Amino acid sequence: MHQIQYRQVFHDADEGMKGFLNYEDVKIAIMIMFGHKISKCEAVELMNLYGSQQESGVMGMSQVQFEKAVMEGRFKIDHDEKIRNTFMMFDRCCRGFLIMDDVKSVFREVCPHFLEHRVEMAFRELDCDSDGRISYKDFDLMMKFDHLY
Repeated sequence: MHQIQYRQVFHDADEGMKGFLNYEDVKIAIMIMFGHKISKCEAVELMNLYGSQQESGVMGMSQVQFEKAVMEGRFKIDHDEKIRNTFMMFDRCCRGFLIMDDVKSVFREVCPHFLEHRVEMAFRELDCDSDGRISYKDFDLMMKFDHLY
C-alpha cells in the first residue's frame, strides 16, 4: 500500500468525518487493509502507542499518527495465524480437515459465480492422497506457495 491508499483507508474508516480515528475506527481501518479483525485490547494498545487526546477530549489517532503506525508495521498480521483462521472458516464442523462440501459451500457463499467444476478440480489437486480430505498441512502448503509443482 502507498501513502495515498493509507489516506483513503483513514477517510473510509473515519466514521462521522471527525478528522481522527477512535478505537472502533482503528479496528475498521485494519479490517479494510488486512481483512483481519483486531480485539478491543489490540485497538487500545495501538491507540496508546500512536494516538493522542483530541480537542473533543477523546483518545484518537490522526491521519499522520495512523500513517506512522502503518509505516512502522504495527498492523502486521501473522501470516500463519491468518492461514489458520482461513482454514477454520472452511472447516465449519471442526473436523481438522476439509471435505469437498466444505469448500463448495464457502465458494458458493463468497464467490457464487465461480464455476463448481473448477472448485472440484482445485480440491482434487490439493487432495494429495485422494482420500476426499484436505489436511491442514496441505491447505497451509497451498496458501504459502504459488504452485504445487
